[in-house]
Amino acid sequence: MKRGRLRVYLGAAPGVGKTYAMLGEARRRAERGTDVVVGIVETHGRAHTAAMLDGLEVVPRQPMSYRGADLEEMDLDALLRRRPAVALVDELAHTNVPGCRNEKRWQDVRELLDAGIDVISTVNIQHLESVNDVVEKITGVPQRETVPDSVVRAADQVELIDMSAEALRRRLAHGNVYASDKVDAALSNYFREGNLTALRELALLWVADKVDDALQGYRRRHDITGTWEARERVLVALTGGPEGEQLVRRAARIAARSGAGDLLALHVGRSDGLTGADPTHLTHQQQLVESLGGTFHQLLGDDVPETLLSFARAENATQLVLGDSRRSRWASYVSPPGIGARTIRAAGDIDVHIVSHTHAGQGRRLPVGRGALSLRRRVRGYVLAVLLPALLTLALLPIDHALNLVSDVLLFLLLVVAVALVGGVGPAILAALLGSFLLNFFFTAPVHTLTIASTNNALALLVYLLVAVMVSSVVDLAARRTRQAARAVAESHVLASLAAAPLTGSGDLAGLLERFRQSLSLGSVAFLEKQPGGWQVIGTAGPDPAATPEAADTVVPAGEGTALVLRGRLAPEDTRVADAFAARTSQAVHQIRLAEEAAQAAPLAEANKVRTALLAAVGHDLRTPLAAAKAVVSGLRAEDVALTEEDRRELLRTADEALDHLAALVDSLLDLSRLQAGALPVHLAPSYVEDVLAGALDDVSVAGAGVRVDVAEGLPSALADAALLERVVVNLLTNAQRYAGSTLVTASAVLDRVEVRVVDSGPGIPSADYERVFQPFQRLGDHDNSTGVGLGLALARGLVEAMGGTLEPEETPGGGLTMVISLPVADGDPAGPDLGIRERVG
Repeated sequence: MKRGRLRVYLGAAPGVGKTYAMLGEARRRAERGTDVVVGIVETHGRAHTAAMLDGLEVVPRQPMSYRGADLEEMDLDALLRRRPAVALVDELAHTNVPGCRNEKRWQDVRELLDAGIDVISTVNIQHLESVNDVVEKITGVPQRETVPDSVVRAADQVELIDMSAEALRRRLAHGNVYASDKVDAALSNYFREGNLTALRELALLWVADKVDDALQGYRRRHDITGTWEARERVLVALTGGPEGEQLVRRAARIAARSGAGDLLALHVGRSDGLTGADPTHLTHQQQLVESLGGTFHQLLGDDVPETLLSFARAENATQLVLGDSRRSRWASYVSPPGIGARTIRAAGDIDVHIVSHTHAGQGRRLPVGRGALSLRRRVRGYVLAVLLPALLTLALLPIDHALNLVSDVLLFLLLVVAVALVGGVGPAILAALLGSFLLNFFFTAPVHTLTIASTNNALALLVYLLVAVMVSSVVDLAARRTRQAARAVAESHVLASLAAAPLTGSGDLAGLLERFRQSLSLGSVAFLEKQPGGWQVIGTAGPDPAATPEAADTVVPAGEGTALVLRGRLAPEDTRVADAFAARTSQAVHQIRLAEEAAQAAPLAEANKVRTALLAAVGHDLRTPLAAAKAVVSGLRAEDVALTEEDRRELLRTADEALDHLAALVDSLLDLSRLQAGALPVHLAPSYVEDVLAGALDDVSVAGAGVRVDVAEGLPSALADAALLERVVVNLLTNAQRYAGSTLVTASAVLDRVEVRVVDSGPGIPSADYERVFQPFQRLGDHDNSTGVGLGLALARGLVEAMGGTLEPEETPGGGLTMVISLPVADGDPAGPDLGIRERVG
């Protein structure tokens, strides 16, 4: 079935005319013969809107009842049975009355669309999920009914119903929006001119984004790569250099001056990963771009101008911001055109801005460090550069008559390549120069002079020298790239493990410092924090760590007042890894302290929670018996009331019950407090469960059906405090009798445990609430809060656990709740006496 089409009228505020416009469209379609039906339209008492319903078929609403109120909702099933061509469904973000099939009206609309029915609906900008919080900040009014942006964005048509703030306020003042008694309040609150202007701007921008998405989709479907300047999009190219922040701010100003222009930033890295970009600069620049409302992107590509322009055309960028070249003036003369010149040449209809900055024309500095090869290899190269040409000359002199100059040049060239492989470009150039001198002096006519008679010989020597230099440069570059690649791989592994540490739970301080020390082959590492009395050592790794920055070989700042101090040599190229470890270490210390603070605060919070619940819970339960006792005393003391002896006895009995209830409540509170403080005395001894159950049955007042007891024969005694155990059983029996008519108590031995089960067939409780019922004051807020504060089960579990046992709930087969007391068996104790309790019924 073909899915229906959705058309949404979007407004900035109530009263702009969305429903009126929707009804106008419906009337136009009906006049053209389209089957249009009104699913639901809210006129809000507006006469002009109600008049637009004349002549349109309206599906009767579905009556609903909720919390004693009679309400009406759209009859979705009736509308689906009617199957019109077009259905009008007002207020897309509306929340349906509980009991409807769908929670939200936009879900009803989705069913209509799936059934092939076209839908026309309305929504205000404040109901869109993405701007809901912004609207609340502007107006101060929370919007509880929202619709996901994706629902409106997926609409086939979104039409903005726009109206200026002044016109809408006039419409409101004339009584065309709300009743006259609500106009003044609306004008001075939600419908203030500033609020309406801000909401209007939000609506315009949201619709503009929707239109822009449609435009981009059209360009993609039709393979349009040219720039359409329908909206300014400013793209800034970032190299990762220090000038990036200046370029971003310049591009942001260009975008701001063009109105609602978009800001995009792009960094093009080399596909081999050996880029000269500084990750620290790029991170700061990304944060700056995002703080200015732009988006940051990274792409790989060896041809930077082509990659840059391809991205610009794909994003329909209209302006491109580049930084002035950092190459020196001399380099610009002898080198090929730079990125800026090549980008301008291929930009086409994209405007290119070349922005000057403080680093322009200063040249690119050579990397600082030990170079591609180790010092030992370079020393060996220089030694070979001096020795090998001399040795080769001595070897060639006796056979010089058998070789020509070309052969001699090739042999010396081979020698230069060998030196380049060992020592790099410096020793190779030295070998080439020495070789050129020796070839000229010993093997080029006239020999034993520096004069070259033949032009061919001069050309051969010159070509030899150039080839030797170029080959040695290539060999050195390959060695440098290989070393950089190996270092980049190792560095990426280290940084990847560092990033994964919080996820794998291996981000402890000692582990981080030790991994840092091992990764960079350091002697020791210490994390220091500046305190009023000096530096304090927070964590260390390795022997003999430095206790102050002055005692360390290298200091890496880790944040305000903190530093990593290192003993051992830190190579310049290891600085980036060291900075990352320093930041991660500072974060780990912060997390550890937060965890410690949370651990310290948890008991306080729990105690405060219990205290708050206690104050809230015991207020009523303390007042009730106190009020009853006080009323009795007041009645007995009243001189103007004549009381019979029977009345006096009844009043005294009431006072006695109230005071007993108060005493029991206070005892429970004191016992629970003693349990939590570990001060409740527990006397463990072999206890016969039959005796405990007999005493508990005597204490329980049973109403209705009795308590059945089933104790296994030969049951061993349990290691328990008999008085406390009896109190627990009484509590469980009382609870069971309150919610169930009949109760079964069983006692049996399971391995080395004695289990007492209190089984009822009442309504039971969900398994998800098993633990919650043992929390103190759990009854607080329940419908039956008059019978206690919910200390019984919390105290019962505490008493059982104090005896070394457990108290756990289980579901009774067939329905109900079973409370299981499990206690250890008393060692070497025989089975208890048979007291006939198995036949006893309470």
